[in-house]
Amino acid sequence: MGGVPDDFLIARNPDEESTLPYLIRIPLGPNGIVVKAKEMWPRTSKVYCHRAEAWPADADVLERVPTRVCVSRGASIELVLDRGRENRSQFVLTRAKGRPVIFWQSARTAKQARPNVRLPTARPATSEPAHLEVLVDSHERYAWRFSHQQVVTAARHLDVGDYAVEADGSVVAAVERKSLEDLVSSLLNGTLRYALAELSGIPRAAVVVEERYSRIFSLTYVRPAVVADAIGECQARHPSVPIIFAETRALAQEWTYRFLAAARHEVSLEGAAADELGALVPAGPLPPAPEPTRTRRSPRTSQPGDRPETAVVRAWAVGQGFDIADRGRLRPEVWLAWQEAHPATSPTAST
Repeated sequence: MGGVPDDFLIARNPDEESTLPYLIRIPLGPNGIVVKAKEMWPRTSKVYCHRAEAWPADADVLERVPTRVCVSRGASIELVLDRGRENRSQFVLTRAKGRPVIFWQSARTAKQARPNVRLPTARPATSEPAHLEVLVDSHERYAWRFSHQQVVTAARHLDVGDYAVEADGSVVAAVERKSLEDLVSSLLNGTLRYALAELSGIPRAAVVVEERYSRIFSLTYVRPAVVADAIGECQARHPSVPIIFAETRALAQEWTYRFLAAARHEVSLEGAAADELGALVPAGPLPPAPEPTRTRRSPRTSQPGDRPETAVVRAWAVGQGFDIADRGRLRPEVWLAWQEAHPATSPTAST
């Protein structure tokens, strides 16, 4: 479909109750395509849009920009405006939870959504086998294949989680995978709380979201604060099951691979340590401890060279006319006088 030479228009949405404050007219087709949008341009993240009925005759136009290119390519509309900056963007038509949605993105936001990183292919240092066997829930749609990692997958019904690893026939680690839409839905209807309770029952578990945490605060169909509060409450209630936000599907898959390998290794180390501890502890009940024997202590008698008690020396010094305080240490000359008067009991008498 070819483009139509016309202006790209941005106006104020006359519907004051709408959460999308702007109207966008895309110059495509005889009458153009009109959508409601949250922002005037996708500067920091993708902008959610929704189809509007028509362009109002008395529209409060905020921007009018000549268009160089406006063409439809499959499920997207390519737009190039006739200005130096913020001139290239794309409207992507897709579906979320069974309903059509439109996202408006620029080259900058698209790059942020797909970070330019190269994922490693080396197997984890904690992975003993050459290929880690990952169990994939048989009900998982569009499952991760772990194609660039050293993984062998096996489809199986999992009672908890979407991806798991086993040790000695038991699941020792599992990961629940979520899209942002699925996360929000499960938070609002309460199903995520039950899932976290189940995940907390296995040695190692986590929830991985295929989106950035910042995307929560650009949601339009639900209050972002409600979602953020629900995530915080879930983490406080189940601290052993972290909720991890990965920027892309590939990064979420990579994190899951490394986590499952490390978790399986850690659980095996704990099992080995428990076996070693069991070998040190004798089998059977411990013998009863013998009853302690009590011996009667004879009263202590003074021996030559023992230092006398301070109270005794204090009473003697008072009787000799020394100016002595009722409490505190005795002066050195008082002790010296006592030793001279009692040479048999002084500490130096035995030398």
